[in-house]
Amino acid sequence: MTIEKIPLRGKQNAATATGCAGRLRRDLPSSFAVGLLACCVAWAPFGVSAQDKRMVRVGVTKIVSHAALDAVEKGFESALSGAGFKEGVNLIYDRQNAQGDLAKAAAIAQQFAKDQPDLIHSIATPTSQAVVKYNTRIPVVFSGVTDPVGAGIVAKDSAPGKKTGTNVTGVSDLWPVHLQMQTYAKFVPSAKKWGTIFNPAEANSVTHVRAMRDAAKSLGLELTEVTVSHGSEVERAAQSLVGKVQAIAVTSDNTSVANFDAIARVCDQHKIPLFAGDVDSVQRGAIAAYGMDYFLVGYSAGKKAALVLKGVKPGDIPWGAVEKFSLVINLRAAKAQGVTVAPELRKLADKLIE
Repeated sequence: MTIEKIPLRGKQNAATATGCAGRLRRDLPSSFAVGLLACCVAWAPFGVSAQDKRMVRVGVTKIVSHAALDAVEKGFESALSGAGFKEGVNLIYDRQNAQGDLAKAAAIAQQFAKDQPDLIHSIATPTSQAVVKYNTRIPVVFSGVTDPVGAGIVAKDSAPGKKTGTNVTGVSDLWPVHLQMQTYAKFVPSAKKWGTIFNPAEANSVTHVRAMRDAAKSLGLELTEVTVSHGSEVERAAQSLVGKVQAIAVTSDNTSVANFDAIARVCDQHKIPLFAGDVDSVQRGAIAAYGMDYFLVGYSAGKKAALVLKGVKPGDIPWGAVEKFSLVINLRAAKAQGVTVAPELRKLADKLIE
């Protein structure tokens, strides 16, 4: 056997080893069961392989395009390519973007149900909900879903690391919200009034904002929530927080993250410290994020998809949550928003943007 390398970004590292041990990586959500499945499939005959002449068809549905979800898609494709499923050689992607429209997400899911691709990769909660609603037979691998159980994507009795027994498996991106809020409060200890912006139509956002409320209460902070229903409303929502809050933290809300630049503009103009939950948004104007690398979220999902395309039933592949988090700090954004980052916080950073 050969050592398989996982592509990483930034300063993150992943340990790899040969054989089954190489399947159990600390940077990716994994389980002993998935490792065994991978090893068994590597040795056993399977129905669809990288050597087959026919083209494998994979439908991709994404709720909206932004840095984190785009990284998920790239990670997924990288994993499939590394497993021998290469676009244009033996694989065709049908990439669809709902552009934040839930009705369009439903229409995409219904079309996939008619087209019958070999596998569907659903990125984010709303698109995954639509796919499982209109399809119970085509294999589905979800990614970037905050609460698969609460969103009805997996059964209520299914827990991370467990098999679903259905046509669905995937990767959850539940954030460590309390640790995030606790960390961000250290950047601006004088800030007691915090704000957030989210779309209540997104189940993932509702889950995270609920956790933010609990975290704020335990930390003695006041949280002001502003809701939006469309990306065009995000900048106005940010403006509405001016004078009411001393800092803003954006959760895993796809509507807000897709329009993160607009929030950053408002925060720069009015010297309001801005924090994100995903590391991909830091470059776009957040002071910091204690979060996950979404490329790795997609890569992990892609490894599960490769097993499915090699003949393993999705319901026999445990779904899981990401466990690797990093602190990324943007010193340029801190300066623009009037914040001096303490030396001790700089030392904690996995990556500094200067």
